[in-house]
Amino acid sequence: MDKQEQLVRTAFRLFYARGIHAVGVNLVLAESGIAKKTLYHHFPSKEHLVEATIRYRDGSYRAWLRSRLDRVSVGKPALLELFDALDDWFHGRVAELEPFHGCFFINASAEFGDHNSAIHRACAEHKAGITALIRTQVDALPLPEGRKEEVTRLVVLLKEGAISVAHVQGNLEAAAEARELVSSTLPG
Repeated sequence: MDKQEQLVRTAFRLFYARGIHAVGVNLVLAESGIAKKTLYHHFPSKEHLVEATIRYRDGSYRAWLRSRLDRVSVGKPALLELFDALDDWFHGRVAELEPFHGCFFINASAEFGDHNSAIHRACAEHKAGITALIRTQVDALPLPEGRKEEVTRLVVLLKEGAISVAHVQGNLEAAAEARELVSSTLPG
């Protein structure tokens, strides 16, 4: 792993567990063992490092989720697998993701509320990408075309809600509960 990747991975782990504003650059340097000059060679500011961590998490999270959905048939089985995957993440059964501390993208966008900032835009791009992934599965359902957008919104809201309820309220069964709603509501 090169130094830039080491910085991003270390910063992500710290930001995700403790919060972005709560973690200073000096802690990232101490944990990574990399010199300040090297950090600023790759990232002109902490905000650039934060944006890199968002892009890193986006790539790793999407790859993990795609691999989980690819295990099953498209359509309803994949939508149910989405919630099984979340349940595994909430319960610490996903080696490739850090222990569950809520949604990094929601957390980061809350700390950087300016919707025009690169950080906020990167978080929004992640959410749009996950919505597109879900829409691909919804498109395989035996539904009239006019209902597919509605069902996509429903599944996305259930996914987002499950993550929030698990994190904020400590209900680690939220994904299983959302899965039951999807299972009983969707055809296929």
